[in-house]
Amino acid sequence: MQPRSDQRVGLAYGVAAYTMWGLLPLYWHLLGAASASEILAHRMAWSLPVAVVILAVLRRWSWIGPLLRQPRRLGLILVCALVISANWFLYIWAVNAGHVLEASLGYFINPLVSIAFGVLFLRERLRPLQWVAVGIGALAVVVMTIAYGKVPWIALGLAFSFATYGLVKKGVKLDGIEGFSAETAMQLLPALGFLVFLALHGESSFTTGGVGQALLLAGCGVATAVPLICFGASAMRLPLTTIGMLQYLAPTFQFVLGLTAFHERMPAERWAGFALVWAALTVLTWDALRTARRGRAALAAAAARAGEASATGAVQAAEADRVTEADRAAAEAAAAAQSAGAPAAPPQPPGLTG
Repeated sequence: MQPRSDQRVGLAYGVAAYTMWGLLPLYWHLLGAASASEILAHRMAWSLPVAVVILAVLRRWSWIGPLLRQPRRLGLILVCALVISANWFLYIWAVNAGHVLEASLGYFINPLVSIAFGVLFLRERLRPLQWVAVGIGALAVVVMTIAYGKVPWIALGLAFSFATYGLVKKGVKLDGIEGFSAETAMQLLPALGFLVFLALHGESSFTTGGVGQALLLAGCGVATAVPLICFGASAMRLPLTTIGMLQYLAPTFQFVLGLTAFHERMPAERWAGFALVWAALTVLTWDALRTARRGRAALAAAAARAGEASATGAVQAAEADRVTEADRAAAEAAAAAQSAGAPAAPPQPPGLTG
């Protein structure tokens, strides 16, 4: 178990990571003069230098050689890079097109989609309450479809792309910073090529938007990497159940920003859809907490039984040693009596001597 002080540090890192992710719409909004594709390209291009600096500080280069000799893992990393690029583009476009609330909905329903992927692709078995949560989430999508007058494709696109990213990363098996570095390395050349194309055609806000715009675009790499670093530090110190609770902070901040900072409309039918999603997440969270509590109780009971068995074995061993010592003393006394010419005493039953 992690020390309490270490858990407090992990909690601080986790809150920082999800808060920064939740406030990212404000950053993308500052870059509204640039297209979503240009912002994405800068995010991809500037992320790799930040990742390289982090790797240099941590001196974590040993994973690169073995990875380059494994074509299958490289292929999975390429898929990860493509999927997360699509997720980033859709999110940036949604924010700057005035769909922050629907973007937040996507990250609210992402855990439900991840659970469904676990059933479909990993043959995982769901507990009854998990099925209930998925069912409520599906009903929420139907209600939101009615509320929007169309399928909420932005929310579904974000949820399914990020769930796909998580599914593929299970096969890559690289830690956070290593995986991030490998993915951004594959993103770099296409991103640079697109940025050069924009510059040659006079459509680059990096070169025409002034120093402030250029610095904000360059800062996309830091805005991408810093939350990831905080998340990695948090994941090392906190149990998964706590991480699961924290993940709802980001879409909650996005939802609040959509209402207060971007003044998006929220009619009653959309409130109903969000309420269903929140109900599904409440069921899912309660089931996860209950399962974790039962797991800890079962582990404690097993440890107690192991301790009792160990203590019983020690008592039995001590008793056996005592009996052996007593028998040995009796045998020595009998031998001494015989050597003195006295008749030997009849042996007593084991355990009754002494």
